[in-house]
Amino acid sequence: MSTRAYSLRASVLQSLTATKRPDVPLWVVVRNTAAVVLPLAIGMLTGHQEAGLAVAAGALDTMFSDQPGPYRQRLWQLFLASLAAGLASLCGFLVGGELLPMTLATAAFGFFGGLLVVFGTDIARVGMTSMILLVVTAASPAGLHEALVGAALIFSGGLLLALFSVAAWPLLRYRPERYALATVYRGLATLANERAQDEGDVPALTDAMTTLQQTLLGKHHARGRAMEAFAVLLELAERIRLELVAMSNMHGATQVLALFRADASRVLNAVAEALEAGESPEQASRALRTLQASERALLDNHSRNDSVAAHIHALSGQLAAAVRNANWAGSRGETRAETAEMRLPSALRGNSALGVLRANLTVHSVAFRHAMRCATCLSLALLASRIWQLPHGYWLPMTAAIVLRPDFAATFNFGLLRVVGTILGLVLTTALLLVTPHDAWTHLALMALLCMAFRYLATAHYGIAVAALTGTVVIFLSFEGVNSGTAVLDRVLNTALGSGMALLAYVVWPTWERGRARAALSDMLDAYAHYLGALAHPQQRDSHRETRTAARTARTNAQASLDRMQAEPATPLALLELANALFLNGNRLARTTMTLEALLHDCDNLPEQTEVTYFIDHSAAYLHDLALALRTNQPPRPAPELRQLQRSLSSLLAMADDKPRAEQIVRISDRLVDNINTLAYVVGRGPQETATHGNQRVPS
Repeated sequence: MSTRAYSLRASVLQSLTATKRPDVPLWVVVRNTAAVVLPLAIGMLTGHQEAGLAVAAGALDTMFSDQPGPYRQRLWQLFLASLAAGLASLCGFLVGGELLPMTLATAAFGFFGGLLVVFGTDIARVGMTSMILLVVTAASPAGLHEALVGAALIFSGGLLLALFSVAAWPLLRYRPERYALATVYRGLATLANERAQDEGDVPALTDAMTTLQQTLLGKHHARGRAMEAFAVLLELAERIRLELVAMSNMHGATQVLALFRADASRVLNAVAEALEAGESPEQASRALRTLQASERALLDNHSRNDSVAAHIHALSGQLAAAVRNANWAGSRGETRAETAEMRLPSALRGNSALGVLRANLTVHSVAFRHAMRCATCLSLALLASRIWQLPHGYWLPMTAAIVLRPDFAATFNFGLLRVVGTILGLVLTTALLLVTPHDAWTHLALMALLCMAFRYLATAHYGIAVAALTGTVVIFLSFEGVNSGTAVLDRVLNTALGSGMALLAYVVWPTWERGRARAALSDMLDAYAHYLGALAHPQQRDSHRETRTAARTARTNAQASLDRMQAEPATPLALLELANALFLNGNRLARTTMTLEALLHDCDNLPEQTEVTYFIDHSAAYLHDLALALRTNQPPRPAPELRQLQRSLSSLLAMADDKPRAEQIVRISDRLVDNINTLAYVVGRGPQETATHGNQRVPS
């Protein structure tokens, strides 16, 4: 993770040149585009072009709520987005002609739409959709009857998109679940092939595991017999990951472990392919037989009896269970038992929506500040467009609503790419319209191509995607009689002003991440301490899973905080270096703790269990102390005699009957003390560096 100082030039170049691999499946692109184009085509054929435009507008504005996940969840999100679009449109049509009511409406929609970020990205899109359609429809005020009809058509456009999104539900009932599992098992195959873990601890796999839990165990998970097999595969994935992490931290028998991990990688890849295809895992079964033969050969037909053998046997059994359950997973497989009752781990479980909103109604909340910025910026943008009577002025508040984000880096990047993409899109569209026949159906086909490009490239490069979106909107408006060759400069000006206002709103009342990074890292250390403390009680397996999930979530939040802080101006380099050191050493601690959990899963009773529990409890308690010291930017209290405790434990374990298991505990406890002492040193130097460099933090 880089710790270089902020550079405006580097940030601009990074925003303009950074690309990612598109991650939107082709069928999603096609069905979303069809929901936009087909209503307009039908309207043109039947002589109801205005109705077709309204339905197409509803589909276009709710397009990005069509996200991966269980069909129930997808349908719920699209319904909410459609409903928000319909209500915002109705309000815009009714009060758009009156400046004061419209200003109040933009403030209300801006505040509550911005506050929805507390529920995550998918629900935040609902708020953005409502803001956009409010200001767009306000440009065409109408009477009650016309407003109701227009809002209903826009709402139906969102529902049409939802229908297309879930059309495969009866035929491919479990495809989202299978794909989420396949992603995780492919990530495990990659992990098995790695000789040594990097300091990032496979963040893609970490994110995939969290996504999988939410898909299988979340509020909108599917119901059916196959879900039991999915739940078993989820638990096996967690245990396989623990074993692979434990193996990567073992010393000795390197060649044996490398050969076995390579065989395990082939089994895991074959399981992933079977899950994705929804077929019987025949290839995985063949790979498993090869692995089991290797297991016998590598361990000299079970004559070897040490920690290496224990981990190999454990992983072999887990892979066999994964292959067996992959055969039952999906609509083509059946399990013999009724569906198990499943629930999301507490770290991923949401509280009541009202309680979450109430907790965030404070100026100390990032969501509240974002909501206030949205309300103010959207209202001022609307007033500016009306007072100055800007042609096509709704582009100004619309751009502000799209660009303004909860953090500086995203607002800056989206604003810059929005301006560049709009200019590029207008030039591109003008050129395309000049070289293509001046025919309505040709224009419709061109709009479909641009719409597909926008949907496909939005996650790859936002600027290029905006260029395609601008072309889509320009052609779309041409069906309403807006000359596509005019108002180019008006749109560019409104886009630039809207992006500038969004960035200014952030600068006037910022929420700098550097004022919150310590809290995120402290939460991460606290979560690791809870995870470690839970392992002091091997019999409580459920708490292991809960605290492991909480630790993974806290780690993801800390990484996101560091990424945002890196992209902010004026972040002290010393703080970046401190945060980076804490994060990397925290990863080492997490891997040690996962290795310990893998050991606990492999045996019912540990040697010297009472002494081991005492040592782990003390280690977890000191981690909590380090988290508190980090949060308050105070030196931590002197460390307890963890090294002395570890040496005493080692002496006791030297007399244990189960020598291989005792040796493992000695190695893990030694690494654990090293990890904690290193973290104590890093936390302890934080107040010194703050004093040396001065307190440069911007108040949050």
